[in-house]
Amino acid sequence: MTTGSQHGLELLSGLFIDQGDVVLAEGPSYVGALGIFRHYQAHVEHVYTDHDGMSPEALEEAIDRLKEAGRTIKFLYLVPNFANPSGVTLAKERRPKILEICKRHHILVLEDNPYGLLYFDKPVPDALRSMDEEGVIYLGSFSKILAPGFRVGYVLAPPAIRDKLVLAQESAILCPSSFSQMMISEYLANSDWQAQIDTFRGVYRERKDAALGAMHEFLPKLHTTEPDGGFYLWVTLPDGVDSKAMLPLAVKELVAYTPGTAFYGDGTGHNKLRVCYSYPTPERIRLGIQRLATVINRQTELLDTFGTKGAAN
Repeated sequence: MTTGSQHGLELLSGLFIDQGDVVLAEGPSYVGALGIFRHYQAHVEHVYTDHDGMSPEALEEAIDRLKEAGRTIKFLYLVPNFANPSGVTLAKERRPKILEICKRHHILVLEDNPYGLLYFDKPVPDALRSMDEEGVIYLGSFSKILAPGFRVGYVLAPPAIRDKLVLAQESAILCPSSFSQMMISEYLANSDWQAQIDTFRGVYRERKDAALGAMHEFLPKLHTTEPDGGFYLWVTLPDGVDSKAMLPLAVKELVAYTPGTAFYGDGTGHNKLRVCYSYPTPERIRLGIQRLATVINRQTELLDTFGTKGAAN
């Protein structure tokens, strides 16, 4: 047990990463994970990801290139279901291919799955760890399916790694909150938690539909991912529009997003942004995206008129 899955990822990074090591990750990838890898002075190598998740061919190419350059690859970090920020799910047929590649190259896989139960229509494919218990470490959390304030997560790992994680955790915090764990245990034992997750699915599906509908209504020319679960839309802006530079202008219109650069270790993703629809009501979502469209359209007009120097000024 850990203090949220973020804590589990921090413990694993402390165990495995030496300065200058390489961590393979989706492009884009979870900003919280990138912060941990940066803290331990790892280099993040983003692997090409499309609407079906990480490309096995691109993964193989990246591994070969890095090994030829003499780099040490410590692990592959994946959010295979409704990834943060892209909302993409790793396709069923790609999962065994990625595991085979990593096993052949002796690379551990860290499977971070906070959103897997929050599908809208059909369940996600089998967990990677169900196919390879020795080569995959699984990170889970109650933050998204119960309440983030409990800060309770868990790690499933091979015994030798699990024992080292226990020692690392004891040296840092002794143990996660037993009170929170007992509360969750009582909830799972005596409440219809599966029905509650069904309710969450319905709420998030409605909010996703509102967000996607508003994007199609107000920003029909932009490419937006269409997730089958989770919390996020990943939006591609016109070339030359910088989402980070544009953010203060959006905040003035009382709408916010996360700039794409936050999700790349190399600072790319300038014309990307993440929209999170998990909290606002459908009405507020529509209003927020309408405001966002005003800002984006204004920046696009400036770009068309003055070129890149005019946008976000």
